[in-house]
Amino acid sequence: MVADLSQDRPRLGRSSTAERVADILRDRISEGFFPPGQRLSEESISEALGVSRNTLREAFRLLGHERLLDHRLNRGVFVRLPSVEDVRDLYQVRRVLEGAAVRRAPSEEALTLIKEAVRDAERAAAEDDWQGVGTANIRYHQALVSLNDSRRLDEVMRQLLAELRLVFHVMENPRAFHEPFVDRNRTLLALIEAEEPGKAVAYLDDYLDHAERLLVQAYDPSR
Repeated sequence: MVADLSQDRPRLGRSSTAERVADILRDRISEGFFPPGQRLSEESISEALGVSRNTLREAFRLLGHERLLDHRLNRGVFVRLPSVEDVRDLYQVRRVLEGAAVRRAPSEEALTLIKEAVRDAERAAAEDDWQGVGTANIRYHQALVSLNDSRRLDEVMRQLLAELRLVFHVMENPRAFHEPFVDRNRTLLALIEAEEPGKAVAYLDDYLDHAERLLVQAYDPSR
């Protein structure tokens, strides 16, 4: 899996920076390639990306500040598993970012990205590829936030969704978690296209409440 990172080398360009390496690793986490608890090998990743270990360590440090990685003394760097408190906080932030987004008149560019994510999720579901559904769902919500037309909010959401993808790994049955939201994503898209922000916000609130409840219960079935 780490060897697959070699195909990301062109993204680094001629000036290999820690920020670009962090971008690549964050994207890979968002795509579900690095599960919680996995130890990240400096040797393998630096070789795959063609960067120095110092550059990679700086990227690890940046991702540690984003709560994606844990640095364990004398043991190395590991992908972090967020806590149930993290889940609640992530959803609180999502309600703010996505709630503001669906109140705005949609741009054609953002709608195109949202529609592509919906189609990709439906295609992955038909192929019984639930990791692919999860990845499409991440892209869907990133595209939703792009309705805010703010690069800063896009960046906040990108970091948040990488952390959220780590939460998805607590679900023992990915299909049971992701399947209901394939249809729900299309329903929300229809409300946005119809420019009915009041209904879209109400639907989104229920949508996020549902998702948060499922994840919290996965951490503690007694909740």
